[in-house]
Formats: sequence, C-alpha cells, structure tokens
Amino acid sequence: MEPVRKGLHTSTPGQTRALLDAATDAAAVISADGVVIGWTPGAEALLGRPAEEVVGRPAARIQGVPHDPARAAAVARRCRTGTGWSGRIDVRHRDGRRLEVDLRVSLAFAVGGQECFLVSAREQRPQWAMGEWVLDGFLTRSPVGMAVVDLDLRYVWLNDTLERFGGVPREERLGHRLGDLLPGLEPETLEGLMRKVLTTRTPVTDYEYIGWSWADPHRRHAYSTSFFPLVDGDDAVTGICYMVMDITERWTARRLLSLVNEAGTAIGRSLDVLRTAQELADFSVPRLADFVIVDLLEPVFSSEGHGAWLTDAGPAPPWPAMRRAGLRSVREGCPEAVARVGDEVDFLPPTRDVDRLLGGEPVLVPVLDPADSRWLAEQPERAARVRDFGLHSLMSVPMRARNTTLGVTTFARSLNPVPFGSDDVLLARELVARAAVCVDNARRYTREHTAAVTLQRSLLPHAITGGTAVEVASAYLPADPTDGVGGDWFDVIPLSGARVGLVVGDVVGHGITAAASMGRLRTAVQTLAAMELPPDELLAHLDDLVLRLSDEEAGRDAATRSTATFIGATCLYAVYDPATRRCAMARAGHPPPVVVAPGGAPWYPEIPAGPPLGLGGMAFETGEIELPENSVLGLYTNGLIEGADHDVESGMARLGEALTGSGTGLDALCASAVRRLVPAPQPDDIALLLARTHTLDTDRVASWEVPADPAAVGRVRAEATRQVAAWGLAELAMTTELIVSELVTNAVRYAASPIHLRLLRDARLTCEVADGSSTAPRLRHARSTDEGGRGLFLVARLTHRWGVRYTAEGKVIWAEQELP
Repeated sequence: MEPVRKGLHTSTPGQTRALLDAATDAAAVISADGVVIGWTPGAEALLGRPAEEVVGRPAARIQGVPHDPARAAAVARRCRTGTGWSGRIDVRHRDGRRLEVDLRVSLAFAVGGQECFLVSAREQRPQWAMGEWVLDGFLTRSPVGMAVVDLDLRYVWLNDTLERFGGVPREERLGHRLGDLLPGLEPETLEGLMRKVLTTRTPVTDYEYIGWSWADPHRRHAYSTSFFPLVDGDDAVTGICYMVMDITERWTARRLLSLVNEAGTAIGRSLDVLRTAQELADFSVPRLADFVIVDLLEPVFSSEGHGAWLTDAGPAPPWPAMRRAGLRSVREGCPEAVARVGDEVDFLPPTRDVDRLLGGEPVLVPVLDPADSRWLAEQPERAARVRDFGLHSLMSVPMRARNTTLGVTTFARSLNPVPFGSDDVLLARELVARAAVCVDNARRYTREHTAAVTLQRSLLPHAITGGTAVEVASAYLPADPTDGVGGDWFDVIPLSGARVGLVVGDVVGHGITAAASMGRLRTAVQTLAAMELPPDELLAHLDDLVLRLSDEEAGRDAATRSTATFIGATCLYAVYDPATRRCAMARAGHPPPVVVAPGGAPWYPEIPAGPPLGLGGMAFETGEIELPENSVLGLYTNGLIEGADHDVESGMARLGEALTGSGTGLDALCASAVRRLVPAPQPDDIALLLARTHTLDTDRVASWEVPADPAAVGRVRAEATRQVAAWGLAELAMTTELIVSELVTNAVRYAASPIHLRLLRDARLTCEVADGSSTAPRLRHARSTDEGGRGLFLVARLTHRWGVRYTAEGKVIWAEQELP
C-alpha cells in the first residue's frame, strides 16, 4: 500500500481525502497495526514533525507516555462497533515538549483494503478564571450605577458610579435610605417600587424618571432604574439590588421630538398672524418657559409689499419697529410684561445686537442679573420687572422663514429654578422655526388675498405706454357688469434694448377666482418678461404656474365642496424690437394676432398654435415676423371674434376690416372696432390691445464688431465715447466709457466670439455687448484685498438697470443709463 503523504494529495480514495481536508484540527490516518499512513499540515503544525519523519513509522513514537497495547486494542474494538472514542493523552513535540491534547478516533474504514482509523487532536488551552479583581472592577467601575439595600431599604453597598451620580459620599449613604439623602429623585415612588419587588419578588426594569441630585443641583437629569430581589440559599429575600443609568441625552432627544410633533398640531392652525404668534406663546408655557413674549416686525402685519423687515438680500434700518403679537405667563394676567399685545415695542435683550437678529442666532442669558448696568441703562422698567418677579434666565430666538426675519420670541424662567441650557435653546429654535413658517404663510396668504381683491377692482393698468417702440391703445369690456370683472387681461412691458413686450390672456371663468388667477398670471408674465425669456420659454414657465394653480384650486374646492375649479387659461406673448423691426411671438391656445400694414390688407401671421395653459407636457414654439413701420398689431381675446350669429373665422375677418381705417388715431380705432364687433353685451369678456410700430432710426444706433483681443478694448471704448458725445450726451461720456470698458473686457476675457458692441439712444442710453457664450455673469462684492471682481458691481452702481438676455447665438449683457 502506498502511504498517504502530507496534505493527502497522493492517490488516496476520495472519501479519505474529503474527511481530512474538512478537518480543522491536527489529523492523521493510522492503520490497524499502529503505523502512520497519513499526516496533515495541522498535525505538522501541532507537533512540529514533517510528514517525512512520521509517515510509515509507528504512531507510538510520538506519544508522550509509554505505549499501552491493551488500551490501543480496546480503543480499536470500540471504533469497530460504530461509536468512536475521545479522550486526553500526552504527545511529544519534535523539540521534546509534552503537549496535552484532546484526541478523537473515528470509526474504522478501509484504505486500499487495509483497516484504518482517522485520528484528530487539538491542544488543550488553559481556561480563563475570573479573579476577585475582575469582579471588583465590574461592580465598582461599571458605567452603570449599582447598589444593594436591605429589607428596610437602607444602603448596605454601592459602587463608585452611583456615588458619582448622586453626589453623596459613600460613607454618608451607607445605613440611610434614598429619601433621607436625595429628595429630588422621587424617593417615595422609587421606594414604593422597591417594596413591591420585596413583596412580589418580580423585578422592575427600565423605570424612567426625572430629578436632580447633589452632583448637578441646577439641572434635571433623566434616569433609567431597574430593581430585582436578592435571595439566599434558603430561598429567602435578603434585600434588593438596583441599577441606575443616566439617560439624560436620550430623554432630551425624545422629549424634543415629542414636543416638536405636538407643536405641529398646536401651532399654525389658522392663517392669522396674531393667532399663530399667540399659539406659540401658549404652547411654550409652561412646557419650556414661565414667561414668553412674541414680537413681530411691523411690516409683517401689513398687507402691502413683502411684509418683512430684514432679508439676506437687503440692508436693514438702524433699529427694528416691532409690535407685540403674543404673550403668555404662568402668572395670571402676565404681570411681568411691560407691553401688551398690539403695543409697539423695541425689545431686544442686551447687547441689543441687531446683527444677531439678522443672522438668526439666538441669545442665551443663563443667569439674568437685573442689576446689570446694561439693563439699568437701556431698559430700567424691564429691569424692575425682572427683579420683582424673579426672572432668572432668558433666551431670545429670532423668528425667520425663507431667509426673512419676521420678529423675535423671548423665553424667561422664574418659578422653574433650572436655568436655560443648550438643550432648551435647541428646542426653542425648533418651536420658533415651525411658528415662523406658519406666520410667514399667514402673512403671504393675507397679502395675496388683498392683492386678489385689489385686482378684482382694478384688473387692468390705468395707463399703458409702449415707449418709443410702439404706440398703444386698449379696450376692455366685462361680460356682465353685475358679475364683476373676469379673467381677460393685457399688458405692455418695457424690455431692454428699446424693445417692448405685448401680452394678452384669458383666464377661464369669472368673479374673484378668475380675477385672482388673472392677477397671478399677469404678475408672473411681468416677472418672466423681466428675465428676458424668449416667448416660448415664457409660456412654458407660465404653463407650469397654471398647473400649480389648478392643483391648488382643486384642493381648496375639495375642502369646501365647491366646483369652481380653476382649469386653465390662454395667452399670446410678443416681443417687438424697433431696431430690427422684428417681432417674435408665441401663443398658448390663443387666437393669432392681426397685422395691418400701412396701406395694406389685414392678415393673420401663421404663428405655431401651442396648447392652452394648464395642460402640461406639450411644447410651445416661437414664430417671427418683420413689421413695416407704422404697422398696426392687434392682440385680442376670443370674446371679440366669437358670436352667436357667426363663427370664429367670420369674426376674425370682421376684426381685420374694422382695423383698416386710415387717418384714424389709435385710440379712436380701438374704440370703434370694439363698438362695431360687439354692439351688445355678450357672455364673455372682451379685451383688445393695439400697437402701432415705430422704427429706431439708424442714426440712433451704433454698433461695432470687437475682435477677441484685449488691445481692441481701448479702440472700441474711444469710438463709443465719441459717439455718445456726438449724440449730445457728453454728461454720460465718462460713465459710458467705463461701462463699455468693463463689459467688453469681460466678453474678450471670458466669453467666446463673435463679440458685438451696440449703443442705442432711445428713452434711455443703452449699451449692449453680445458674445457667443451662454455663461451667465455673476455680480459679486469683491474684498478690499482682491485685485479684480468689481466690474459688474461698478456697472450696477453707475446704471439705471442692467441685465442679461439669451439669444440663439449666445447672450447679450445690457446696461441702461437715464438721459440727462
């Protein structure tokens, strides 16, 4: 028979190889006559003997005790019966050491027709024994406080951690009860639980409570305590062991989440600024403070403008004008307050730092001293109230929402002896932040509602002007005067470069809903037009707005069981450029405009018809036409061309005929067209906007091609300065030189070719620099140590207004100056 070598990689049967390869201990194969025929790497590692020294030799040579043939024969017989054998024996290491191993002999099996046994061994390791020092460290140095009390609930033992928790020395605790030493830890309740454990022998686990100890007498801590009985060998209860953990951080976090969630249902239940402020004060007393005041900035109460005082984008006045909006105290009648709800106030705690109010950082005064010279000098009356009512701790938290400061909320404690800490500041900030969002929503709602009512009374601008680009005239007729105004509107919007935007739209429905929606859309169009968006992009943004308005109205109607859902609108937006006589326009479900050239027949441009606003998911397209000077462009709503006695095509033809009058002023032409087309009231609103185009003379426009070379800046700047002087605008020569220099330099340095400079003398002097890059410029405030970065800042300071508009080729940066 061929011996089985190291690793059993010789030609042994697969069964034996699998058995030994799977073994994790030292293993060997021994024949029935005691010869080693297989040796594994584990065996070599255990005894230090390579396979060459062991295989083919008697196994008795590696035993650490004399060979016992009788014992070996008995082990073999046991293994042949199918039970195997295990035990401990001594073996000899190659270096002479004796090792005690756990030996296991497997069932007998055959290898090459010879009876063999699989033997595995593992070295015995000394078991770890816990010494007295380990138990002592576990009991005395554990992070969990532990104590043992007797049947009278008197301390007989406690570890170092519990001594540190309570702040009472161990020698003073032993022999005394909890209530004698720590009255701030609910001793009656805890001792009641311990008596219950003595009686029922049932442990009490994880009982949480709040209290204070002598270790930290000015701050409440949260603890988790467990009790279990101690039983002797006769099954008699001899005392109680209890364990204590300080869970203040966990309890604080849980309390914070709970209060914030509770505040979500208690604060902001109405869209009323004063009620929301009072709800914040009511909720905070006495949960967080004993006295709370909420002061809001005066503009928050106003329905005009933005209704806020401080924003990240604007400067602040030297001192805020505030009014008291909420007040609450644990004392009846709030005697601590100097001012009442509705009174004008200017309260900020010393150091009365307005920058902290602007930045949103709270002010924490853990120990309030009414004798502080700052209180006595700046607010003597409040200092007297602080002293009289024992206000000892204070924190003020600015109320901010959407980067806007709305006011400040002040919390104070008097009856609660614990001063405010960092955890209280965190909770106060969360509560004030939630209330700030509600206040901001309330003021926004009030402002928008007032604006909607105002729009209902005055839907259209009283006076519109197209500047030098167009002469305009308009007419509007409501469907029924008794029902109020509807949703038709028009507007004329001045744009940069002497251009003008013309818009007409029609909101579905009548009354306040249609009027408010019209007002929103008209405002949105003005805002989007000011962003210099192309007509198709403007309508795409407007479409998104209508979708949001529709969802809003649907939700409101579902709540009020109304069916007057706002479902859509139509619109046409056109931009006319008097310098090029080009007019770009796009329409959303609206009839096309009518054009009447001087001495020509009326025609309707084939502008791509887009979907009505509010459908979403479909694109708009811009069409462009060229208009001869003094052409009449008519924008209208469908009420003007629809009628019970004719179809839309007939109405459009009649409108064209009505606008072909020659030698008639535009206002008279507009009025006569409406009278001719609508001789009697009809069920829809009517709006008509007429614009007679003008052309900007070539002598009022100057342009230059600018090479992408820094050396060209000086030449272009000089030519622009001479042109301004030639126009008789010498007073603007210096500022124009600086504006041209900055804009052209930026284009040469950062943009792409081609670069064009254009000056336009219209109602204002406009400087335009066009380039082939679509990267937007950024206005930034350079530091005193920066060498550059002030170009656009200077342009913004020297001009009436400036901006950027994008074209198919890139962008145009423009700046306007007022004429002398």
